Amino acid sequence: MGGPRVVAFGGGHGLAAALAAWRRLTTELTAVVTVADDGGSSGRIRREMPVLPPGDLRMALAALAGEDPARQEMARLLQHRLGGTGVLAGHPVGNLLLTGLVELHGGDTVRALDAVAAMVGACGRVLPMADVPLDLVARVETADPDDPARTRTIRGQAAIASTPGRVREILVAPPDPPVHPDVLAAIAAADVVSLGPGSWYTSVLPHLLVPRLRRALAETPARVVVVLNLEPQPGETDGFSPEEHLRVLQAHLDGVALHTVIADAESVVDRCGLLSAVRECGAELVLAPVAELDGQPRHDPARLAAALAPVAGPRERGGVRSGTEVPGRYEGER
Repeated sequence: MGGPRVVAFGGGHGLAAALAAWRRLTTELTAVVTVADDGGSSGRIRREMPVLPPGDLRMALAALAGEDPARQEMARLLQHRLGGTGVLAGHPVGNLLLTGLVELHGGDTVRALDAVAAMVGACGRVLPMADVPLDLVARVETADPDDPARTRTIRGQAAIASTPGRVREILVAPPDPPVHPDVLAAIAAADVVSLGPGSWYTSVLPHLLVPRLRRALAETPARVVVVLNLEPQPGETDGFSPEEHLRVLQAHLDGVALHTVIADAESVVDRCGLLSAVRECGAELVLAPVAELDGQPRHDPARLAAALAPVAGPRERGGVRSGTEVPGRYEGER
């Protein structure tokens, strides 16, 4: 199919949703995946083995699997969690397969990922955001009414996601991890770079906290597009409006240009407020119906692909492009 060269950043279900949309538009697709997961199967594996946490990498590979029945069956196998009550219970088969291949290839995660991509007939490539496992460190508000300014330091993705209170700051450790050359080459050659949707503080922002990644993003000629979440995430972004998500992102851009923001037309309450936040970033706003029709807070791959399709075309900075199902223009639009 060809198409624009797209690099999609993220992790977990959010990145899988973005990949399901992008694969409808291009085969020149690279997923750059977070490696900070320390919960569940990935956490167990990274505590026992000197490997990157495989869970988010596995999900990206499954999202890019070929459409024929054999490839889809392999993708289902990657996602299948083992049952029982023993030491293997709860491990997805793909996590164990990736870990075994990394060991087989002398610790070369990228070679292992390429091998699994070939097994599932992936319509793109999956790469880790860093060559070493990362830890996330967050400063989180406490729930103490007598001292509302007090914060706690929480370490670890799983703990951050489950800790009550708003995240005020997020850091990665080590602060300047090595990044595989293939990741930097993909960013330099990209036509489009995609961020989101996903867990804002633990899947989206960490990519901007790695100096080598941020520098590559600041230097790339690619168009940078952000897909906003459909609703706040409990724990991480409780009560956040779409414009608050965007302002948090803007605070971490540090020289990275933002060109397009995509938001679900039905999820935005204050359109003028969001438009103002988008303009502060020097970007354009695309309002389109991108959520599942059943009302669940999930992005629909076909609808999101329709919103993403014009992104690689000519851009009009600072304006608004409404989706075909969004009636008319509204106050504040240029």
